[in-house]
Amino acid sequence: MDKNQATGLILFAAVILIYSIFFASGPEVPVTENEVAVQTVDTASVASPEETPVLAENDSIVEAGKVAKFGVLAGMTQGSEELVTLENDKVFISISSKGGLIKEVILKEYKNWTQEPLKLLDEESSKMDFSLETNRGPVYLSDFYFTPNVSTQQNEEGETVHILTLSAETSNGKITQKYSITDGSYVVEKSFAIERFSGVFTSNAVQFSWEDQVRAHERDLAESRRKTQVNYYTSAGSYENLGVSDDAEAEAVAEPVKWIGFSQRFFTAGIIADKEFQNVNLNQSTPSDSLFVRNMGANFSLPLENGTTSFSYYFGPDQYKTLKRVTDGFEKNVDMGYFFVSWVNKYIIVNLFEFLEKFFDNYGVIIILIVLLIKLALSPLTYKSYIGMAKMRVIKPEIDELKEKYGDDPTKMQQEQMKLFSKLGVSPISGCLPLLLQMPFLFAMFFFFPNAIELRQESFLWAKDLSTYDEFIKLPFTIPFYGSHVSLFTLLMTVSQIVYTHFNNQLTTATGPMKNLGYIMPVMFMFILNSYPAGLSFYYFVSNVVTFGQQALIKLFVDDEKIRQKVEENKVKNANKKKSKFQQKLEEAMKAADSNRKK
Repeated sequence: MDKNQATGLILFAAVILIYSIFFASGPEVPVTENEVAVQTVDTASVASPEETPVLAENDSIVEAGKVAKFGVLAGMTQGSEELVTLENDKVFISISSKGGLIKEVILKEYKNWTQEPLKLLDEESSKMDFSLETNRGPVYLSDFYFTPNVSTQQNEEGETVHILTLSAETSNGKITQKYSITDGSYVVEKSFAIERFSGVFTSNAVQFSWEDQVRAHERDLAESRRKTQVNYYTSAGSYENLGVSDDAEAEAVAEPVKWIGFSQRFFTAGIIADKEFQNVNLNQSTPSDSLFVRNMGANFSLPLENGTTSFSYYFGPDQYKTLKRVTDGFEKNVDMGYFFVSWVNKYIIVNLFEFLEKFFDNYGVIIILIVLLIKLALSPLTYKSYIGMAKMRVIKPEIDELKEKYGDDPTKMQQEQMKLFSKLGVSPISGCLPLLLQMPFLFAMFFFFPNAIELRQESFLWAKDLSTYDEFIKLPFTIPFYGSHVSLFTLLMTVSQIVYTHFNNQLTTATGPMKNLGYIMPVMFMFILNSYPAGLSFYYFVSNVVTFGQQALIKLFVDDEKIRQKVEENKVKNANKKKSKFQQKLEEAMKAADSNRKK
C-alpha cells in the first residue's frame, strides 16, 4: 500500500468515526398504538411543549373570570345546549336548556300564505331573556345551563297536562323554571323559583325583555300592517295600544300592567301576569323588509315573592271567544269595532258563525245564511221603512204645491210642511228611522270580516281566500286609490247598490243632489273596498240583493191607493187638531232663526 492510499484510508475511517459519535441515532424502539395516537393528537393541535403551560393558564383565567362575574353561580355556566320540545294538539314549542328560553313556537292548525308551517316565533326573529340583580351585578338566565325533565299528568278535569321542568343548581342553591300546557289550550303557564342562594340576589324582581320581529304570514302585507300593533291592559282595567302608524312608537307605562299582546291580524303572542307587571316599557316600529310586519319590544319587571313568580304565555289565533277565556280584556286583541257597533259582532255575529259552523263547512254559504237571518230579524223595520217612504210618495202632490207657493221662503216652506205632515199623519223620518236602526249591522261587518280568522284561507267560487281581496283580474298598471287588481265581488256589490238605489229612488221623493248621492256612494265604496276582504264585499252584495228582493215583495202587497185613503182619513180626523207643545216651540225657533237671518 503506497502513501496516498494509506492517507485516504485513514481519512475515510476518521469520517466514519466522527459521524458515528456526533450524528448517528440510537437503536430504533418499536412504537405502541397508544403512543401513535398521542403523537397524532399533539401534531393536530400544533402545540409545542412550550405552549402547553400557557393553555392551562388561560383556562384558569377563564374560570377565574366566571367566578369573579357570577360568584357561587359560576357552576351553572357550564354545560351543553339542548333543545327540548313541549307540545299539545294545538302548539309545538321548542325550549333551550341554555337559559330555559322559548326558541320557537309553531301553531299546528295553521299554515302561512305559502302553505308552510306557521311559526309564530322563531330563534332568528324573536329574542327573550330574563335578568336578575346579584351582589356582583346583573346576570342573565341565558348564561346558565339547565337540566330538562319532561313529564305529563292529569288535572282535576281529567285533561292531560304536559310539563317541562328545568333546573340549574350548585351546592349553594337552585333555580327552577317550569312550563306547562294543557291539551286543547294555547296558554303556556310558566313559573320561576329561586331556592337558597342566601345574600346572592339583591333585588326582589326578575327583569324580562322580549324583542320580536313579527313575520309576514299573510299575502297582503299592507293589510297585515294595518292590523298589527302592541296592545296592553292595565291592572286597573284600561285597554291601550301603540297604534298602527308606520312611525316608530315607544311608551313607558306608568301603572302596573296585567297583560301585553304582540297582536297580528289573525294571531297573538302575548304574556299575561298572574298578578301584575311593573316598570313596563313598550316599543314598535315598521321594518323596510317585506318579510316582517312589525318590530315589537317589551321590557318589564316581575315581582318575586319568597323567590318565586309566575305568569303565562298565549300563542294562538285571534278568535274572540278563545281570547275571552284567557283573562280579563284579552279579547280586545281582536278589533270588534267601535262601542256602538261592537255589540253586534260580540253578541250576534260571533255566535251565529259558531252555530252555523256546526252544520256547514263552506263559509260562502255561511255568509249567505247570516245575511238571510239578519234580514229576516230586521224585516219589520224594513217594512216600516217602506211604508214610510210610500206615504211620502203619495203626498208628493201636496208637497209640490207648497214648493210652488213658498219656494222663495225656506222658513215658511218648512213651517207649512210641518203643518201638512201633522194634518196628514205622516212623519218625514218614518222611512229613515228604521234604516238608521239597521246601520249598526251594516257597519259591524266592516270590522268583523277583516278580522275574522274563520275566513282565513277559506275559498268560495273564484275567491281563493275570503280573508283577503279576490284578484279576479291582475292589472298591468296601478290605478290611484284603487290598486292594480280588480275584485269581482266588489264590482258585483257596486252594481247591486246602484240598481238598488235606482229602485229606491222610485219609491221616494228625493230630488236633486240627494237623488244623485245614492249613485255616487257605491262608486266611492268600489274604490275603498277593492283591497278589502272578499268576504266583506260578498256580504254586502248578498245583502243588497236580499234587500232588493224584500222591497220588491213588499211592493206586491202594498197598495198606494189604500195608503192614500189612510192619509185622507187622517186629514179629516186631524183637521181641528191643536198643535203640540213641541210643534209650537219648533215653529217659534224657526221663526226666530228666520228673523235673525233677515237681520
